[in-house]
Amino acid sequence: MSTSVETKSPTVNEKMLTAKQIRQQFLDFFKSKGHAIVPSAPIVLKDDPTLLFTNAGMNQFKDYFLGNKPAPHKRIADTQKCLRVSGKHNDLEEVGVDTYHHTMFEMLGNWSFGDYFKKEAIEWSWELLVDVYKIPKDRLYVTVFEGDVKENIPKDEEAASEWAKRVAPDRILLGNKKDNFWEMGDTGPCGPCTEIHVDCRNDDERKKIDGATLVNNDHPQVIEIWNNVFIQFNRKKDGSLEQLPAKHVDTGMGFERLVRVLQGKQSNYDTDVFTGTIAATEKITGKKYDYSDSKEAIAFRVLADHIRAISFTIADGQLPSNTGAGYVIRRILRRAVRYYYSYLDYRQPLLHQLLPVIAKQFEDIFPELIKQLDFIGVVIKEEEVAFLRTLGTGLNKVNEYFEKWKKLRYYIVELMKRDLDDEELKEYSFLAKFINEHEIFKLSGLTRIQEYYDNIVHDNLYSQLLNTYNKEVFDQQKFIDEINSIENKIFVMDGKFAFLLSDTDGFPLDLTSLIAKELGWRVDEEGFEKELQQQKTRSRSAAVLDTEDWITLIENVQNKFVGYDSLETKSKVVKYRKVTAKGKESYQLVLDTTPFYAESGGQVGDTGQLIIDNEQLIITNTKRENDLIIHFTDKIPVKLTGDVIAKVDVARRKAISVHHSVTHLMHAALRKVLGKHVAQKGSLVNDEYLRFDFSHFAKVTDEEILAVEKIVNEKIRENIPVVIKSMHKDEAVALGAMALFGEKYGDIVRVVIMDPNYSLELCGGTHVGSTGELGIFKIQSESAVAAGVRRIEAVCGSAAEKYINEEFDLLKTIRETLKNPKEVSKAVDNLLVEKTSLEKKIEGLEARQLVGIRNELLQKDEIINNVTFVGEIIEVGSADVLKKLCFDLKNHLHDHVVVLCANIDGKANVAIGISDTVVSAKGLDAGKIIKEHVSKLINGGGGGQKNLATAGGQDISNLKRVIETVKSML
Repeated sequence: MSTSVETKSPTVNEKMLTAKQIRQQFLDFFKSKGHAIVPSAPIVLKDDPTLLFTNAGMNQFKDYFLGNKPAPHKRIADTQKCLRVSGKHNDLEEVGVDTYHHTMFEMLGNWSFGDYFKKEAIEWSWELLVDVYKIPKDRLYVTVFEGDVKENIPKDEEAASEWAKRVAPDRILLGNKKDNFWEMGDTGPCGPCTEIHVDCRNDDERKKIDGATLVNNDHPQVIEIWNNVFIQFNRKKDGSLEQLPAKHVDTGMGFERLVRVLQGKQSNYDTDVFTGTIAATEKITGKKYDYSDSKEAIAFRVLADHIRAISFTIADGQLPSNTGAGYVIRRILRRAVRYYYSYLDYRQPLLHQLLPVIAKQFEDIFPELIKQLDFIGVVIKEEEVAFLRTLGTGLNKVNEYFEKWKKLRYYIVELMKRDLDDEELKEYSFLAKFINEHEIFKLSGLTRIQEYYDNIVHDNLYSQLLNTYNKEVFDQQKFIDEINSIENKIFVMDGKFAFLLSDTDGFPLDLTSLIAKELGWRVDEEGFEKELQQQKTRSRSAAVLDTEDWITLIENVQNKFVGYDSLETKSKVVKYRKVTAKGKESYQLVLDTTPFYAESGGQVGDTGQLIIDNEQLIITNTKRENDLIIHFTDKIPVKLTGDVIAKVDVARRKAISVHHSVTHLMHAALRKVLGKHVAQKGSLVNDEYLRFDFSHFAKVTDEEILAVEKIVNEKIRENIPVVIKSMHKDEAVALGAMALFGEKYGDIVRVVIMDPNYSLELCGGTHVGSTGELGIFKIQSESAVAAGVRRIEAVCGSAAEKYINEEFDLLKTIRETLKNPKEVSKAVDNLLVEKTSLEKKIEGLEARQLVGIRNELLQKDEIINNVTFVGEIIEVGSADVLKKLCFDLKNHLHDHVVVLCANIDGKANVAIGISDTVVSAKGLDAGKIIKEHVSKLINGGGGGQKNLATAGGQDISNLKRVIETVKSML
């Protein structure tokens, strides 16, 4: 880590460029080479089942590499927002600790789709770095793929030859498959790559150690800056490689690292990409960033990094939650909160205060932050407030845990240090064995071990252990192995404890692991996972799929969607694959032309049928995998070639379209009633109802709901034509069309217009021809989803008609039950008043009844071994009465045990009360008695405290045995 912001590295330009200028120079350079400059895709992925987030620049171009669709441009360049915090690419633990890892980062990239290849890619990389950015040649190293004998892949001679034209031989290094062969995943496009590394050390350090020896060795100042991937193979499921019909170039250069090199800094965090955020943190906390490796300095860097990841993902539509991508964001946010709480001593929400700084910083290149500033700020602040409530309690629990185990570790280490003779060693070996056998992971065992240690070490009471283990012959090596084993275990946090922290205090496992790591410990993650699995009461929502390779029937055909205009078409099967989930086989088909709408933009996928060779296949769902439309079916015929008739379920599609069109009308009405800040944050559109999540900071009142319904129904009655136009994105924006944050739009977009002065939205969904087809609209419910996000569920058309009829039927039934009063609401209010009055009377009668039962029970007590015992089967109306009687008897009895049983509506109910004196003197425990004895007798379950516990069960025949069983314990 550097000790100052500025260094004298020769990599820096005479006039230091800003980050903004560096980014623009990259884009301008590749524009001059014939590349189309495209915007970043959203950081949150919606149609790729293999990824939660965009984790590389190539993600948005996967379909071009796979051949699923043609690229709109042969050459493309961009800067892509990426996030790496899970799976193979997981940098979270290093973030803030080192100088160059990040969660969210920008990836500068240039791409060729079947156009130029290795020669041009290498030539332009060198030209940009050396001629444009002026990085000294003697600071650059390159790596090329050395080949792989096992896979029969030769060395990348073409790349090596191109580099030899520009770079000295000792700066061209060979890399293995791990470093220089890039793969998209277990299957799919792949190929060799060539990396460019830069040596940022000062001249003295460079003279001492050759930079070539530090490449790919995790040196903080000798870093990879650019990777050129040459995609020329396809990895099949069986592991074999096949040549792709077209070769592609996929490059990625980490923007933050590039800025660091060009600004001559020792750390990414010392560049103007992060210094504004760090300065804002200094101002908020009153602390100074000192560029060191201290916990405080790490906290500054963690905040500067994490606020970007949190903000951009929320801006792109992913709210923090307890599952999936939302859980990843919550983990990042909580990690940041823990750092400022623990190391900057700041106990209020801080992250949301940094948002305006980065929103302004990225305003030109990523305007989504500044446009949603208030909404994102509210979401972040609410998350911070919620975690801060439990953070202090959780940290105290962690500290108590470590303090307790630190003592035990001290005892063991002291044993290891002692200079003992053979006889003493023999005796201590028994202690080691004892500790191992009593599972030191269990917190309950600590006190016992402590007691044994104190007795043995301080009072020389060896006999207890010697007798236990029968004075077996001492084996010195065995003793050393046992002690080492214990020492290793001491540094492992119990997985069950870590799980309880997560479950009750909201501590994610990685946060607990981070705290443990800081103290030289690790978490028993297997134990944690075991507890997690035991806690789950239902199976995972998604089954593990075994997906086979695609079997291609027709080469080089992209699937085409025609379902806007036709719901039945003639088609052919392009490819198919078998999928196995939980032992059940199903199939996925891709057609060259399809009328089936694939699940997208909140609208569910179409269902229907395919007719192939006179056989009917039921299509159960249609989904999109990137840009591939996939049809799901449970079976396929023997013959898949030839013509296919594809038919969409027309009635279902119509009902779905009704709900989608009315969603647009409702969105516009919400903005009219609540304000222009309302923006869609999620939706579900199916044939039964619509669900719409939107940004708003207060509950929508009944009056506001009625106003929205009124506007929408007026627009329906106006029978406005639904006009759908395709146009350039810039033209659509100029018209005022609303685009959704977090959606990826192409150059040509589809605009749905329902009165140009009322509703214009970019939308790929299906719609009705005019608003009159919608019939009637009704909102069913309004609720909160998250901080700053509300949810409306509503129905339209025949679904609304059904809902209204059901509500009227219910009202009719209530009216008839109440003898048809003129005012139903007033009659219900009168019933509630009467009910409250009757309940009070019943309570009074019950109280008098309890006094009578109590007095009867006091006459039936008996003394057993100096304990007063009361055991009876009584007649009462509820299980609560049994508990109340136990409490009441406690005030009239001293050393006592009370067992009360009742048959309530055919079910066995039991309550046991034991005085504190009997609990301590006799060792009786009401909760244990219930669990270990009573529950079995009555075929039920229950529990409670030592002095009061209850149970309920199905078997009333054993109530007398319950009383006798407890009585016998005295």
